[in-house]
Amino acid sequence: RENKCDYSGVDIFKQKLFDTAYKKFKTKRINYKEFEEFCSGNSDWLDDFSVFVIIKRSLNGKVWSEWPEKLRDRDAEELTRFKNNFKEKIEKEKFLQYVFFKQWASLKNYCNNKGIILIGDVPIYVCYDSVDVWKDPGVFNLDELKKPVTVAGVPPDYFSSTGQLWGNPVYNWDALEKTNYKWWIDRFKHNLELFNIIRIDHFRGLVGYWEVPAGETTAVNGRWVQANAVDFFNKVACKFPDMPFIAEDLGIITDDVREVLKQFNFPGMRVLLFAFGDDNPDNPYLPRNFIADCVAYTGTHDNNTVKGWFKNEASAREKENLFRYLGDGVNINNVHLTFIKAVMESAANTVIFPMQDILGLGSESRMNLPSIVKGNWEWRLLIKQITKKDTGTLLKITESCGRAQ
Repeated sequence: RENKCDYSGVDIFKQKLFDTAYKKFKTKRINYKEFEEFCSGNSDWLDDFSVFVIIKRSLNGKVWSEWPEKLRDRDAEELTRFKNNFKEKIEKEKFLQYVFFKQWASLKNYCNNKGIILIGDVPIYVCYDSVDVWKDPGVFNLDELKKPVTVAGVPPDYFSSTGQLWGNPVYNWDALEKTNYKWWIDRFKHNLELFNIIRIDHFRGLVGYWEVPAGETTAVNGRWVQANAVDFFNKVACKFPDMPFIAEDLGIITDDVREVLKQFNFPGMRVLLFAFGDDNPDNPYLPRNFIADCVAYTGTHDNNTVKGWFKNEASAREKENLFRYLGDGVNINNVHLTFIKAVMESAANTVIFPMQDILGLGSESRMNLPSIVKGNWEWRLLIKQITKKDTGTLLKITESCGRAQ
């Protein structure tokens, strides 16, 4: 299906292109000086990343903590020996990164010159089997064998009696504090070179997080642990005075998280799909309750599309509350545009709509289902889907709501 991405097929196809491109690069040495400058300027992350990829590949994908001890523990002599033995394969990985970053920089510059800014997403945690943890194990709560002592998740709530066990290693905040949070500062710096603004996923975990002993099968036996959020963000503010961040503050947010958001003026998120579960006039997701300093959405990548939600998920009570707020004329054919207009008319400084909602697509075009491992992030936008009628309608709504420039 042309509107779905076949990742396995793409991988096979692109690996052949990568091989051809690298061979041509090696033979003709096109832009070789530029490549060397890229490698030198990005050596702080590129060297370890490229070596990590090739070690894993040479060991058939084995988790890094199961590697031979000297490679696991980053023994200098052993790493030098490995680099010498796999020099060309490592260089190829660097070359691919060079090509990607060159292409991305071109795209970003093009967008920015057109008045379009890019927002990137920074997950709060990283995967255990990653170069991040292999390179800086002291940043994470690991034991003497470099296995996680505790892992991340969220506690039991209305939606799940056993909580959510994510399994990512949690941070060693005492160790981070001793370095003035260098690991996080570097991470933000890298992402802000790629994007104009970054959205911090699961923001509340930087204030207080739920940790679960490693080996548990559910998140029930966890505990809340406080992080020194004020000190952390004070240090971040010294490096990034503009604080170009959006805080993902969805779900159950406690007063301490609200205080940090307020103190550092982080815009939070408002999602209209969450507004109709009750008939509370003070529901923060109702557009009339949006504050100016927020980013408002019809829905996010983790939700169904507006039309898919209305058709397949909305309860009778939710529809009753929706009709009471947005009018009895809302139906399956106009619900997506009604949602867009309602968010546009709000006080929110920034509004964002998934393309699926702009086009009025249904559940078949949903981007992500968080509880499902496979089949996510496959939806593709086809140029033929964007019609003059759609862009004209969006323009009219934008102008009528006073958001046109």
